Amino acid sequence: MAGFVDTTVKDIEQRLRELKEEVGKLEAARTALTSERSRPARAPRSATPRAAGTTRRGRPGRAGRPRGRRSGNTRASQALELVRSQPGITIPKLADAMKIQPNYLYRVMPALEKDGSIKRDGLGWFPAG
Repeated sequence: MAGFVDTTVKDIEQRLRELKEEVGKLEAARTALTSERSRPARAPRSATPRAAGTTRRGRPGRAGRPRGRRSGNTRASQALELVRSQPGITIPKLADAMKIQPNYLYRVMPALEKDGSIKRDGLGWFPAG
């Protein structure tokens, strides 16, 4: 009977070690999948080197994606237009009008204020000048 118990305990311990390894692999896979969801997929890099200071198309300048604001219909420009059309509008009302979460606007609005496009008075936002 003692031999049976010892063998069973060893089998259980071996299985627990295997399961712990499997948990580690699954957690790593989950982390990789959830962190990739927040970033767009990248194409594999080319094996051919390029000159420093050139883009992939061979033009001089910064390689990669341009930084800064995009031109066109961005959230900042949408918010600016709403402030111009409804002076004194608050961030929650802006978010409702834009159908987005207000937490994004708590970053956008101070940036627009810093640019001099809008100004804040109390809780409301007004066009500058």
